[in-house]
This record gives sequence, structure tokens and C-alpha cells, in this order.
Amino acid sequence: MHDKDDSNRPERRSALIALELYRLDIDIAALSEVRFSEEGNLQEHGAGYTLFWPGRPATEGNHSGVGLMIKTSIASTLESLPTGHSDSIMSLRLPLKNKEYATILSVYAPTLQAKSEEKDRFYSELRHVLRRTPPADKMIILGDFNARVGQDADTWRGVLVRHGVGNCNDNGRLLLEICMELQLVITNTVFQLKTTWMHPRSRHWHLMDYILYRQRDLRDVLHTRVMPSAECHTDHRLVRFRIRIRPKPITRKGGPPRKKYNHSRLQSDEVKAVFQASLQNKFKKRQ
Repeated sequence: MHDKDDSNRPERRSALIALELYRLDIDIAALSEVRFSEEGNLQEHGAGYTLFWPGRPATEGNHSGVGLMIKTSIASTLESLPTGHSDSIMSLRLPLKNKEYATILSVYAPTLQAKSEEKDRFYSELRHVLRRTPPADKMIILGDFNARVGQDADTWRGVLVRHGVGNCNDNGRLLLEICMELQLVITNTVFQLKTTWMHPRSRHWHLMDYILYRQRDLRDVLHTRVMPSAECHTDHRLVRFRIRIRPKPITRKGGPPRKKYNHSRLQSDEVKAVFQASLQNKFKKRQ
């Protein structure tokens, strides 16, 4: 999600974004152009989300920046805080059921006009992070890649599927190459989607925001779709991604353990009668 010129926007955009994510029931959102200095986090108590960001030192200014906004209930299950690898790449390792994990990245790639050195540095950092990810982890990369990947599914088999959009540009080729190298699929092309960003001068719509996933785990993906109704004061449309994974259950701290009941015994008329009589006696004593 990105800034856009809007003199009426609220002072705390993070609060607005959190409320919108709550309305749409989004568990984890990747944000771009957060523009906060230093590393930090901020809780939006009203909506129940926590924003994490890496940031640059205050002396360097803030030209890009990424972040992750996570339901606070999910953030409380993390074994470690999200990691900022640069102001353009941030990751978290989410514990799942059965001792599995999902590594989730929020990224913001250089624009088409950026210098080639800046693009090379970004993709070198991204490769480094992805290669260090444990091979057994589910891997989800979310973000604005400032790239058009086109629709040549024959050349980029396994990376692009049948619903690519438009033509490929130089940034798109860089993205396709790293996906081919690391066996990632661009899930936007698995489903027929709307575009995500409109060029301010040409007024043409393009697909620029992508969600990448391991090809071997593609069966986990339920859908990737664009949410035109989401209003977070951004000039990009929100892309929603649903997968078939289960986060680690939240462990209650303190208090007695929950009692377990054998409900199947209530199928016996005799047991059911005794249970109903017991309940009635308890209610009479409280009156």
C-alpha cells in the first residue's frame, strides 16, 4: 500500500489501514512506502493489529520502506520479531501447526527508472534472504515489484500460468529470472485478476503487485484476487492471498487448563437424564 496525494487523509494512516484490514478480515498485510525512520512497531488497539517496520536511520531520510501489519493475536504467537533485512525487504517466520513454519516477506522493488546498481543490490539481497530460508518452510513473498511480467507462460513454465497480463519489461525479466532460479510461481497468473495500478499519465492499468509462492506447494493456494473496494489511501489496489495453512494455536497464559468433556456419552438416554437433573439442581441452588 502506498501514499497518495490526499489533503483530507487522516493523520494516522496506520489506524485507517488497520480498520480496513479488520473489515476485510486480513491476517497479515505487506505495506510499501511506510516511510518511518529507524526500526519499530506500533499497535493499533482499536482494530487489533500491530505494524512492524525496518526503516532507515533518521539521518538518511526515508525514500521507500516496507512493513508488515499483523493481527495482534497472531503476532503474539511469533517466536521472534519480524526481521528487517533492508528498508526494502522485511521477513517474519510464522509458526504453524505440526511444528511447521511459513516465512513471509514484504518487499518493495526499485522502480523502472532506478539505476541498475540499485536493482542489482535489491535482487542480490532478496536472493540472499530466500536462500537462507529453511527449505521445509512455506515461502510467501508479498509486495510491489514495480514490474510487468507479461504472459509468456511457455517460456517461463512453472513461473507464469495462463492468466498473465500485458507485456514484460526489464524489471519483469529480473523478477522472472529469480522466480525461475528459486522455483517460485507468480500466483497472480494462476487466477484471472484485475490490474493493480494505474499509470498517472497514460491512465493505463498494469499488474505491478505480486504474490510469489513455492511451486511445489501450489496446491495450498485457494485464491489470489484483487480487492478494488479496499480504501487505504493508496494508488494501488490491495491483492488478497488465501492459502490452506494453519497457524500455531494461541496458548493461554496462566489459569487452570481447560476441561475436556466426552459429549458422545449424551447419546445415552440414561446419562442424558442424569446430566439434565444435575443442571436443574445447580440452577435451583443459584436462585
